Amino acid sequence: MPDTPDMPDTIPLRAWWAGWAPAAGAAVMATGILSIGLHLTDHEALSVIALVLASPAWVGLATDFLTRLVGDRKQWTRRAGTPAGLDAVAATTVLGTRFSALGWRGLAEVLLALSAVLWPVLLLAVLRHWRRRMAGDVFLVCVATQGLSVLGSAIATEAGSDWLAHAAMTLYWVGIALYVVSFANFDLREVRRGAGDHWVAAGALGISALAGAGLVAARDVDPYLWNNDDQGVLRATTGALLVLALASYVLLAVAELVWPRPRYDVRRWSSVFPMGMTAVATLAVADALDVFRLRGPGQVLLWIAVAAWLAAVVGTVLAFRSAVRRPAR
Repeated sequence: MPDTPDMPDTIPLRAWWAGWAPAAGAAVMATGILSIGLHLTDHEALSVIALVLASPAWVGLATDFLTRLVGDRKQWTRRAGTPAGLDAVAATTVLGTRFSALGWRGLAEVLLALSAVLWPVLLLAVLRHWRRRMAGDVFLVCVATQGLSVLGSAIATEAGSDWLAHAAMTLYWVGIALYVVSFANFDLREVRRGAGDHWVAAGALGISALAGAGLVAARDVDPYLWNNDDQGVLRATTGALLVLALASYVLLAVAELVWPRPRYDVRRWSSVFPMGMTAVATLAVADALDVFRLRGPGQVLLWIAVAAWLAAVVGTVLAFRSAVRRPAR
Protein backbone atom coordinates (compact mmCIF):
# COMPACT_ATOMS: atom_id res chain seq x y z
CA MET A 1 0.00 0.00 0.00
CA PRO A 2 1.46 3.41 -0.90
CA ASP A 3 2.37 5.82 1.84
CA THR A 4 -0.17 8.50 2.66
CA PRO A 5 1.83 11.17 4.49
CA ASP A 6 -1.02 13.66 4.32
CA MET A 7 -3.41 11.43 6.24
CA PRO A 8 -4.11 12.85 9.73
CA ASP A 9 -2.46 10.92 12.49
CA THR A 10 -4.97 9.30 14.84
CA ILE A 11 -2.59 8.97 17.76
CA PRO A 12 -2.62 12.67 18.72
CA LEU A 13 -6.40 12.63 18.31
CA ARG A 14 -6.67 9.72 20.72
CA ALA A 15 -4.34 11.49 23.09
CA TRP A 16 -6.52 14.59 22.87
CA TRP A 17 -9.63 12.55 23.65
CA ALA A 18 -7.89 10.84 26.57
CA GLY A 19 -7.10 14.28 27.96
CA TRP A 20 -10.51 15.78 27.28
CA ALA A 21 -12.75 12.85 28.30
CA PRO A 22 -12.37 13.53 32.06
CA ALA A 23 -13.65 17.07 31.41
CA ALA A 24 -16.77 15.83 29.63
CA GLY A 25 -18.68 15.85 32.92
CA ALA A 26 -17.70 19.46 33.61
CA ALA A 27 -18.73 20.41 30.07
CA VAL A 28 -22.15 18.78 30.53
CA MET A 29 -22.57 20.46 33.90
CA ALA A 30 -21.58 23.86 32.49
CA THR A 31 -23.87 23.61 29.48
CA GLY A 32 -26.74 22.15 31.49
CA ILE A 33 -26.61 24.85 34.16
CA LEU A 34 -26.58 27.54 31.48
CA SER A 35 -29.71 25.93 30.04
CA ILE A 36 -31.36 26.20 33.47
CA GLY A 37 -30.24 29.80 33.87
CA LEU A 38 -31.50 30.80 30.43
CA HIS A 39 -34.81 29.14 31.28
CA LEU A 40 -35.08 31.13 34.52
CA THR A 41 -34.51 34.35 32.57
CA ASP A 42 -37.09 33.46 29.88
CA HIS A 43 -34.58 32.88 27.05
CA GLU A 44 -36.26 29.62 26.10
CA ALA A 45 -34.79 29.26 22.61
CA LEU A 46 -31.22 29.61 23.88
CA SER A 47 -32.05 27.34 26.81
CA VAL A 48 -33.24 24.57 24.51
CA ILE A 49 -30.15 24.96 22.31
CA ALA A 50 -27.93 24.54 25.37
CA LEU A 51 -29.92 21.47 26.42
CA VAL A 52 -29.57 19.98 22.93
CA LEU A 53 -25.81 20.46 23.15
CA ALA A 54 -25.56 19.04 26.67
CA SER A 55 -27.58 15.89 25.99
CA PRO A 56 -25.25 14.21 23.41
CA ALA A 57 -22.27 15.27 25.53
CA TRP A 58 -23.87 13.40 28.44
CA VAL A 59 -24.33 10.36 26.20
CA GLY A 60 -20.62 10.54 25.36
CA LEU A 61 -19.81 10.78 29.06
CA ALA A 62 -22.02 7.78 29.84
CA THR A 63 -20.50 5.78 26.99
CA ASP A 64 -16.98 6.51 28.19
CA PHE A 65 -18.02 5.55 31.74
CA LEU A 66 -19.49 2.21 30.64
CA THR A 67 -16.60 1.47 28.27
CA ARG A 68 -14.11 1.85 31.09
CA LEU A 69 -16.29 -0.15 33.48
CA VAL A 70 -16.66 -3.10 31.08
CA GLY A 71 -13.44 -2.98 29.08
CA ASP A 72 -10.86 -1.58 31.49
CA ARG A 73 -11.95 -2.19 35.06
CA LYS A 74 -8.53 -1.25 36.47
CA GLN A 75 -8.61 2.18 34.84
CA TRP A 76 -12.25 2.68 35.87
CA THR A 77 -11.40 1.84 39.48
CA ARG A 78 -8.45 4.22 39.45
CA ARG A 79 -10.58 7.09 38.12
CA ALA A 80 -13.49 6.25 40.43
CA GLY A 81 -11.13 6.75 43.37
CA THR A 82 -10.62 10.41 42.44
CA PRO A 83 -13.14 13.21 43.09
CA ALA A 84 -13.42 13.76 39.34
CA GLY A 85 -15.24 10.43 39.13
CA LEU A 86 -18.24 12.08 40.78
CA ASP A 87 -18.74 14.46 37.86
CA ALA A 88 -20.84 11.72 36.24
CA VAL A 89 -23.33 11.98 39.11
CA ALA A 90 -23.27 15.78 39.15
CA ALA A 91 -23.73 16.05 35.37
CA THR A 92 -26.64 13.61 35.45
CA THR A 93 -28.45 15.53 38.18
CA VAL A 94 -28.00 18.87 36.39
CA LEU A 95 -29.43 17.44 33.19
CA GLY A 96 -32.26 15.78 35.13
CA THR A 97 -33.14 19.09 36.78
CA ARG A 98 -33.52 20.76 33.39
CA PHE A 99 -35.72 17.92 32.13
CA SER A 100 -37.85 18.25 35.26
CA ALA A 101 -38.35 21.96 34.51
CA LEU A 102 -39.55 20.96 31.04
CA GLY A 103 -42.18 18.73 32.63
CA TRP A 104 -40.47 15.50 31.53
CA ARG A 105 -40.84 13.94 34.96
CA GLY A 106 -40.40 10.35 33.85
CA LEU A 107 -36.99 11.03 32.30
CA ALA A 108 -35.99 13.14 35.30
CA GLU A 109 -36.92 10.28 37.64
CA VAL A 110 -34.80 7.85 35.62
CA LEU A 111 -31.80 10.17 35.87
CA LEU A 112 -32.44 10.62 39.60
CA ALA A 113 -32.51 6.85 40.12
CA LEU A 114 -29.30 6.42 38.11
CA SER A 115 -27.57 9.15 40.10
CA ALA A 116 -28.80 7.74 43.40
CA VAL A 117 -27.33 4.33 42.55
CA LEU A 118 -23.94 5.72 41.48
CA TRP A 119 -23.56 8.32 44.24
CA PRO A 120 -22.81 6.09 47.27
CA VAL A 121 -20.51 3.80 45.26
CA LEU A 122 -18.40 6.66 43.86
CA LEU A 123 -18.52 8.70 47.07
CA LEU A 124 -17.15 5.83 49.17
CA ALA A 125 -14.45 5.18 46.56
CA VAL A 126 -13.38 8.83 46.75
CA LEU A 127 -13.42 8.98 50.56
CA ARG A 128 -11.23 5.87 50.75
CA HIS A 129 -8.53 7.74 48.81
CA TRP A 130 -8.89 11.03 50.73
CA ARG A 131 -5.69 12.97 51.39
CA ARG A 132 -4.52 16.42 52.39
CA ARG A 133 -3.92 19.36 50.02
CA MET A 134 -6.12 18.28 47.15
CA ALA A 135 -7.05 20.24 44.02
CA GLY A 136 -10.36 22.00 43.48
CA ASP A 137 -12.15 18.88 42.29
CA VAL A 138 -12.23 17.78 45.94
CA PHE A 139 -15.44 19.82 46.22
CA LEU A 140 -17.21 17.49 43.77
CA VAL A 141 -18.23 15.35 46.73
CA CYS A 142 -20.41 18.28 47.78
CA VAL A 143 -21.53 19.14 44.23
CA ALA A 144 -22.72 15.60 43.49
CA THR A 145 -24.58 15.36 46.81
CA GLN A 146 -26.29 18.71 46.42
CA GLY A 147 -27.10 17.86 42.80
CA LEU A 148 -29.12 14.92 44.09
CA SER A 149 -30.85 17.25 46.54
CA VAL A 150 -31.70 19.77 43.81
CA LEU A 151 -33.13 17.13 41.47
CA GLY A 152 -34.92 15.33 44.31
CA SER A 153 -36.64 18.48 45.57
CA ALA A 154 -37.62 19.47 42.02
CA ILE A 155 -39.31 16.12 41.41
CA ALA A 156 -40.82 16.07 44.91
CA THR A 157 -42.39 19.49 44.37
CA GLU A 158 -43.88 18.43 41.06
CA ALA A 159 -45.06 15.01 42.23
CA GLY A 160 -46.10 15.98 45.75
CA SER A 161 -43.80 13.36 47.29
CA ASP A 162 -43.13 14.02 50.98
CA TRP A 163 -40.57 11.25 51.44
CA LEU A 164 -38.52 12.48 48.47
CA ALA A 165 -38.59 16.04 49.81
CA HIS A 166 -37.31 14.83 53.19
CA ALA A 167 -34.61 12.77 51.46
CA ALA A 168 -33.57 15.88 49.54
CA MET A 169 -33.43 17.79 52.84
CA THR A 170 -31.15 15.14 54.34
CA LEU A 171 -28.85 15.26 51.33
CA TYR A 172 -28.75 19.05 51.63
CA TRP A 173 -27.27 18.90 55.14
CA VAL A 174 -24.93 16.04 54.19
CA GLY A 175 -23.70 18.14 51.27
CA ILE A 176 -22.94 21.08 53.56
CA ALA A 177 -20.98 18.79 55.89
CA LEU A 178 -19.04 17.41 52.93
CA TYR A 179 -18.17 20.95 51.87
CA VAL A 180 -16.64 21.65 55.28
CA VAL A 181 -14.59 18.45 55.09
CA SER A 182 -13.55 19.25 51.51
CA PHE A 183 -12.43 22.76 52.43
CA ALA A 184 -10.28 21.34 55.21
CA ASN A 185 -8.49 19.18 52.62
CA PHE A 186 -8.34 21.80 49.84
CA ASP A 187 -4.92 23.20 48.96
CA LEU A 188 -5.44 26.96 49.16
CA ARG A 189 -2.43 27.48 46.90
CA GLU A 190 -4.67 26.33 44.04
CA VAL A 191 -6.29 29.79 44.12
CA ARG A 192 -3.00 31.14 42.76
CA ARG A 193 -1.83 28.28 40.56
CA GLY A 194 -4.94 26.24 39.73
CA ALA A 195 -5.72 25.57 36.07
CA GLY A 196 -9.47 26.00 36.43
CA ASP A 197 -10.91 23.38 38.75
CA HIS A 198 -10.23 25.57 41.81
CA TRP A 199 -13.44 27.40 40.86
CA VAL A 200 -15.42 24.37 42.02
CA ALA A 201 -14.96 25.74 45.55
CA ALA A 202 -17.41 28.50 44.62
CA GLY A 203 -19.60 26.22 42.54
CA ALA A 204 -20.15 23.88 45.47
CA LEU A 205 -21.42 26.78 47.57
CA GLY A 206 -23.62 27.89 44.69
CA ILE A 207 -25.27 24.51 44.20
CA SER A 208 -25.76 24.27 47.99
CA ALA A 209 -27.63 27.59 47.89
CA LEU A 210 -29.62 26.32 44.89
CA ALA A 211 -30.55 23.16 46.81
CA GLY A 212 -31.70 25.27 49.74
CA ALA A 213 -33.80 27.47 47.44
CA GLY A 214 -35.46 24.36 46.01
CA LEU A 215 -36.33 23.09 49.47
CA VAL A 216 -37.72 26.47 50.52
CA ALA A 217 -39.91 26.47 47.40
CA ALA A 218 -41.03 22.89 48.09
CA ARG A 219 -42.31 23.84 51.53
CA ASP A 220 -44.08 26.90 50.11
CA VAL A 221 -46.02 24.50 47.87
CA ASP A 222 -46.72 22.00 50.67
CA PRO A 223 -46.77 23.75 54.09
CA TYR A 224 -46.91 20.40 55.91
CA LEU A 225 -43.45 19.23 54.81
CA TRP A 226 -41.74 20.74 57.90
CA ASN A 227 -42.53 23.31 60.53
CA ASN A 228 -41.95 27.06 60.54
CA ASP A 229 -38.80 26.83 62.64
CA ASP A 230 -37.22 24.41 60.18
CA GLN A 231 -38.25 26.65 57.30
CA GLY A 232 -36.70 29.65 59.05
CA VAL A 233 -33.40 27.84 59.55
CA LEU A 234 -33.47 26.68 55.93
CA ARG A 235 -34.07 30.21 54.62
CA ALA A 236 -31.28 31.67 56.78
CA THR A 237 -28.82 28.94 55.76
CA THR A 238 -29.68 29.33 52.08
CA GLY A 239 -29.12 33.08 52.23
CA ALA A 240 -25.79 32.62 54.02
CA LEU A 241 -24.65 30.06 51.45
CA LEU A 242 -25.43 32.46 48.61
CA VAL A 243 -23.43 35.22 50.30
CA LEU A 244 -20.48 32.82 50.67
CA ALA A 245 -20.84 31.73 47.04
CA LEU A 246 -20.79 35.32 45.79
CA ALA A 247 -17.83 36.20 48.03
CA SER A 248 -15.92 33.16 46.73
CA TYR A 249 -16.77 34.14 43.17
CA VAL A 250 -15.35 37.64 43.68
CA LEU A 251 -12.24 36.28 45.41
CA LEU A 252 -11.51 33.83 42.59
CA ALA A 253 -12.16 36.49 39.94
CA VAL A 254 -9.67 38.83 41.63
CA ALA A 255 -7.16 35.97 41.81
CA GLU A 256 -7.51 35.50 38.05
CA LEU A 257 -6.52 39.15 37.59
CA VAL A 258 -3.63 39.05 40.06
CA TRP A 259 -2.29 35.72 38.78
CA PRO A 260 -3.51 35.54 35.16
CA ARG A 261 -3.67 32.16 33.45
CA PRO A 262 -4.47 33.02 29.83
CA ARG A 263 -3.51 29.68 28.25
CA TYR A 264 -6.31 27.25 27.49
CA ASP A 265 -6.58 24.23 29.74
CA VAL A 266 -9.29 21.57 29.59
CA ARG A 267 -9.93 22.17 33.28
CA ARG A 268 -11.37 25.56 32.36
CA TRP A 269 -14.68 23.75 31.88
CA SER A 270 -14.58 23.37 35.66
CA SER A 271 -14.51 27.17 35.87
CA VAL A 272 -17.49 27.69 33.60
CA PHE A 273 -19.80 25.50 35.67
CA PRO A 274 -19.29 27.42 38.96
CA MET A 275 -19.81 30.71 37.11
CA GLY A 276 -23.10 29.47 35.72
CA MET A 277 -24.08 27.84 39.01
CA THR A 278 -23.50 31.06 40.96
CA ALA A 279 -25.75 32.89 38.50
CA VAL A 280 -28.50 30.28 38.71
CA ALA A 281 -28.27 30.13 42.51
CA THR A 282 -28.63 33.92 42.68
CA LEU A 283 -31.72 33.83 40.47
CA ALA A 284 -33.27 30.91 42.38
CA VAL A 285 -32.63 32.40 45.81
CA ALA A 286 -34.06 35.72 44.63
CA ASP A 287 -37.34 33.96 43.87
CA ALA A 288 -37.36 31.60 46.88
CA LEU A 289 -36.54 34.28 49.46
CA ASP A 290 -38.44 37.08 47.70
CA VAL A 291 -35.30 39.20 47.31
CA PHE A 292 -36.04 40.32 43.79
CA ARG A 293 -33.18 42.84 43.75
CA LEU A 294 -30.90 39.84 43.27
CA ARG A 295 -32.34 39.07 39.84
CA GLY A 296 -30.37 41.87 38.19
CA PRO A 297 -26.97 40.67 39.48
CA GLY A 298 -28.02 37.11 38.69
CA GLN A 299 -28.66 37.98 35.06
CA VAL A 300 -25.31 39.80 34.79
CA LEU A 301 -23.53 36.75 36.21
CA LEU A 302 -25.41 34.52 33.77
CA TRP A 303 -24.16 36.41 30.72
CA ILE A 304 -20.63 36.40 32.11
CA ALA A 305 -20.96 32.61 32.35
CA VAL A 306 -22.22 32.45 28.75
CA ALA A 307 -19.13 34.39 27.63
CA ALA A 308 -16.88 32.02 29.59
CA TRP A 309 -18.69 29.05 28.01
CA LEU A 310 -18.05 30.42 24.53
CA ALA A 311 -14.36 30.93 25.36
CA ALA A 312 -14.11 27.32 26.57
CA VAL A 313 -15.78 26.09 23.38
CA VAL A 314 -13.30 28.03 21.23
CA GLY A 315 -10.38 26.66 23.23
CA THR A 316 -11.67 23.11 22.91
CA VAL A 317 -12.20 23.44 19.15
CA LEU A 318 -8.70 24.85 18.66
CA ALA A 319 -7.20 22.04 20.75
CA PHE A 320 -9.13 19.48 18.71
CA ARG A 321 -7.99 20.99 15.42
CA SER A 322 -4.40 21.06 16.61
CA ALA A 323 -4.56 17.39 17.57
CA VAL A 324 -5.99 16.38 14.18
CA ARG A 325 -3.50 18.42 12.16
CA ARG A 326 -0.44 17.42 14.15
CA PRO A 327 1.90 15.60 11.74
CA ALA A 328 2.75 11.94 12.22
CA ARG A 329 6.04 11.16 13.90
